[in-house]
Amino acid sequence: MTFHSNGQLPESIEITTYSPEKTRLLGEIIGQGIDQKMTISLSGDLGAGKTVFVQGLARGLDVPSDYTITSPTYTLINEYPGRLKLFHADLYRISGGISGAAELFDIGFEEIYEENGVVVVEWADRLAPGELKEDLAISISTVDDLTRKFILFFYGRKKPNLIQLLKKTFAKT
Repeated sequence: MTFHSNGQLPESIEITTYSPEKTRLLGEIIGQGIDQKMTISLSGDLGAGKTVFVQGLARGLDVPSDYTITSPTYTLINEYPGRLKLFHADLYRISGGISGAAELFDIGFEEIYEENGVVVVEWADRLAPGELKEDLAISISTVDDLTRKFILFFYGRKKPNLIQLLKKTFAKT
């Protein structure tokens, strides 16, 4: 059981996708359900589908199709226009400890939280506990070449309609 840094017990659901297209659909449905500023953390091994999920999320947030959604592994943060701005951060290359915090400060990581947008952070576990106050935490596990298991932890404002839609959509995919 995962608790939020404020000690709150989240509502959680588990979803399995069987293709990159279904992983994108999961992200798209979540993106369509976002109507205000939100922070999402993504955890999972290399190749688990974090960026594929963000591609769908971008579609759901109405990011124009001429934008290619890629992992910001080397740029650290990519910004995309949409219904709400999408900030896609990848902390894989960030050092731990004080030097990592300095790197984040140098690239303006804290400033993206002042924007009215959706912040998605890959490799959020590289931050100190409590440093990221996510509204949705997503853990992704690789089952086989195409199959991914997602565990979604919803914190704060509950999204019962979104949760029911996800359960219905992915009940037998």
